[in-house]
Amino acid sequence: MKHQDLSDADPEVHKALENEMERQEKEGLEMIASENFVPRQVLQAQGSILTNKYCEGYPGKRYYAGCEHHDTIEDLARERACEIFGADHANIQPHSGSQANFAAYFSVLEAGDKVLGPVLAHGGHLTHGHGVNFSGDLFDFGTYPINKETEEFEKEDILEAAREHDPDLIVCGYSAYPREIDFEMFREVADEVDALLMCDIAHISGLVAAGEHESPFPECDIVTTTTHKSIRGARGGMILCKDKYAKDIDKAVFPYSQGGPLMHQLAAKAVCFNEAMKPEFEDYARQIKENAEALAKGLQDNGLKLVSGGTDNHLVLVDLRDEDITGKEAEAALEEVDIIVNKNMVPYDPESPRVTSGVRIGTPALTTRGMEEDELEEIGEMIAERVKNPGDGKLEEEINNRVHELLKEFPLYEDSEVEY
Repeated sequence: MKHQDLSDADPEVHKALENEMERQEKEGLEMIASENFVPRQVLQAQGSILTNKYCEGYPGKRYYAGCEHHDTIEDLARERACEIFGADHANIQPHSGSQANFAAYFSVLEAGDKVLGPVLAHGGHLTHGHGVNFSGDLFDFGTYPINKETEEFEKEDILEAAREHDPDLIVCGYSAYPREIDFEMFREVADEVDALLMCDIAHISGLVAAGEHESPFPECDIVTTTTHKSIRGARGGMILCKDKYAKDIDKAVFPYSQGGPLMHQLAAKAVCFNEAMKPEFEDYARQIKENAEALAKGLQDNGLKLVSGGTDNHLVLVDLRDEDITGKEAEAALEEVDIIVNKNMVPYDPESPRVTSGVRIGTPALTTRGMEEDELEEIGEMIAERVKNPGDGKLEEEINNRVHELLKEFPLYEDSEVEY
């Protein structure tokens, strides 16, 4: 076997990687709420020789020989995850958040059982019961809405939906909800209808890990998450649970829904969890929230409306129904000035999911670059100006120039720090 540098072995792929590094580093303010930039040590672990090995099963109970070092890594990751989140048990093998949700459902449910989850347009995720997804296809899902007046999840609305649907499991946790989740309230609702409670903390896991968001334990029975987003690690999934569900969770992951784990990915998760246990990560998570508040101020002070009037976490959801622009158009207009956000439905949105009446904007990635409140408030002002004046060519040039000044001022990786 001939070993070569990637640039020689496959120059086309190498060039695409170079271009992507250029894009991330210099071509835009990354403000998609579900994205972040991992540290070098996570990249090193994920690009390691662990990719060479099959390790079906769990530590001490593998179906292949030669897994002793992989067992050490997986045990470290599981122990760190339990310590960080206050869980009794952790399964870190799911390849993604969606696969974590699949296994979590089937650990305690059978196909056709009743589940109650959030309306997709009110902040939920496809795996929370949407009809085009396995969750809506395999289970009998009902939904609970955001309150029209407060634009937050209120107990009376959720309880009404729970009594009507009589679910075996209630799901909370959201992909576009700017407020803190009241786990105690959800526990009260679940107890009243004799349902289990599961939370998907994919978006807020970094805030929970740092104590900047209420913990889902002990109120929740099962917790799922991705291992990227605000926790700033390798792309993947994880399930956390109380002891009584541990065996069923593990069986639902392997052998029910997955084969061999991706050991290079598990190593990167272990490194991510180690980073999340450091005091510096607490500072980072606190800054994410402070930056989101500053962003909200910049947007509101310049005339844009926010769903629920603000934020308690890492994101804001801009409601454009009072503006002469759709979410799709706003996303495109902002991309033209190298501000990268995503169109998103708002509660009770009259537009389709492909058009939408809102944009979702997050702060984890820019916080990783080192930006603080002054920068995020200024960016909020630029976003508002661009959204309100999409045809102003002079303004477009001014904003674009300022965006690139910020990118130069806050570099993503130091020179030669990352090999691609």
